[in-house]
Amino acid sequence: MTRFLLDTNIFIQAKNLHYGFAFCPAFWEWLIAQNAGGRVASIDKVGDELQAGGDELSDWAATRGRAFFLPPDDPVVPALARVSAWATSQTYEAAAIATFLQVADYWLVAHALAHGFVVVTHEVPSDSTRKIKIPNACIGLGLTCISPYEMLRRERARFILGPSPRAA
Repeated sequence: MTRFLLDTNIFIQAKNLHYGFAFCPAFWEWLIAQNAGGRVASIDKVGDELQAGGDELSDWAATRGRAFFLPPDDPVVPALARVSAWATSQTYEAAAIATFLQVADYWLVAHALAHGFVVVTHEVPSDSTRKIKIPNACIGLGLTCISPYEMLRRERARFILGPSPRAA
């Protein structure tokens, strides 16, 4: 069974663009159902970033809790060391490395490495030495990294048009 670990930008772009809560609730319901089946999750640091928004998405994230936004566990600790070693062995600027090691991306990649998740992000690889992108870290560490659209295709997600809720 493939398990997917979602980056912060998946939730934010979904809410702001393609899968707004008001017009595509099926996307959010699909995430919840897939999480209940052990196939889709994220990490607590992503949940923290989302909850800091003070909006509908932050409420959604708060409601999901630790079942969706996984805390680090014992296998994540050695994975953090591997991710850090990879980052510091590359040609990134010192500021890029320092920033990466302080943000959720670092923990996301380590969690995926520790538990065999496929990482899902909107980020794309970059040759820039000024910022470590999630896909670059995944490539360097032998992890699979895909877009949310690829995840939805692989999982054969279907969002069926239903009746509109009546305005109150």
